[in-house]
Amino acid sequence: MTQTFAEPSSSPALLLLGRRRDPLSERGVDCPGDLPSPSDPGLVQRAAAAKAKLGNRVFVLGHHYQRDEVIQFADVTGDSFKLARDAAARPDAEFIVFCGVHFMAESADILTSANQAVVLPDMAAGCSMADMANISQVEDAWAQLAEAGIADSTVPLTYMNSTAAIKAFCGRNEGAVCTSSNAEVAMRWAFEQSGGLGGNGKVFFLPDQHLGRNTAVISLGLSLDDCVLYDPRKPLGGNTLEQLAAARVILWKGHCSVHGRFRKENVETMRAEVPGVNVLVHPECAYDVVTAADFVGSTEYIIRAIEDAEPGSAWVIGTELNLVRRLANAHPDKEIHFLEDTVCFCSTMNRIDLPHLVWALESLVAGDVPNRIVVDDDTQTWAKVALDRMLALPANNPAKD
Repeated sequence: MTQTFAEPSSSPALLLLGRRRDPLSERGVDCPGDLPSPSDPGLVQRAAAAKAKLGNRVFVLGHHYQRDEVIQFADVTGDSFKLARDAAARPDAEFIVFCGVHFMAESADILTSANQAVVLPDMAAGCSMADMANISQVEDAWAQLAEAGIADSTVPLTYMNSTAAIKAFCGRNEGAVCTSSNAEVAMRWAFEQSGGLGGNGKVFFLPDQHLGRNTAVISLGLSLDDCVLYDPRKPLGGNTLEQLAAARVILWKGHCSVHGRFRKENVETMRAEVPGVNVLVHPECAYDVVTAADFVGSTEYIIRAIEDAEPGSAWVIGTELNLVRRLANAHPDKEIHFLEDTVCFCSTMNRIDLPHLVWALESLVAGDVPNRIVVDDDTQTWAKVALDRMLALPANNPAKD
């Protein structure tokens, strides 16, 4: 079959910060000034040479949303928690180079041993969703819920795409972590800790409102009216005491900057343009997009769905563009389309390009450990409590999320 993938047009909303100073970013960092030029024709050879010199001392992790130029040097690829567990399974690797974003590297540091150094090639590779819930905001919100007499009957549940501090908050407050593949199981567990799904207990879900809403309504059978949105910039999150008291799920006002761009109109347009197309989206998409789709699942689910699809079948995929493009190239026997008509990269993830990877690897060869991610002991302890609660859950395997 002739390749059908159409490259979307560039978007003015896309900002790739590259190597310049970024003092106003979520971590206020200076990117290193001695990066190789991105036009250097020897970058591939330099990366390969540095990785070869390091040998088994280094283990390179590549998230599915990374650029192809980086993925080619990854020892393993996957989604966030799978990669962190892959790192933990390599205790002999002195250096874990995580080509992903900050919260993912934090999870790797939590799960690996103290004598392993987790390196993030660009410290400004953050996650817009994770940064929508900082620990001081969450603690303030919890204090307001406590003052309103609601916290005692509420279980906090955080998506993996959150900072280590938020995971630790959930660990301290009898909550847990979930992934996009086991969110239903985790939310059911959370309700069981507070009287059951048919009772009056609540789940405080953060930081992704869409995954929380989709799980509560589509998977657990609650209604949209059972969910309230908590805006940390407003008293009581913008709700009345009565609304909070009546709610079953309190959703943090956060979202993914990639999946939040897809619209129901995109689905309708693709159905009109490609008769019989299968619409496959990530559960971080908005409720009306998810309910308009044919298939919904985690990144690993999306990959498996395309791998298992019949030759000649047509698919439109609503997730990050690097992955959709890679799937299209890997499966030329299938008709694969991107759900939006403009570029939709994860711009912070894309900060980790080949120059940053080369710089990190060559620094390690020279004896320097750049951009080491270190989670303090107390945060590690409580974050691991929340992660262990998730790992004790039955059914869906979060290691494949």
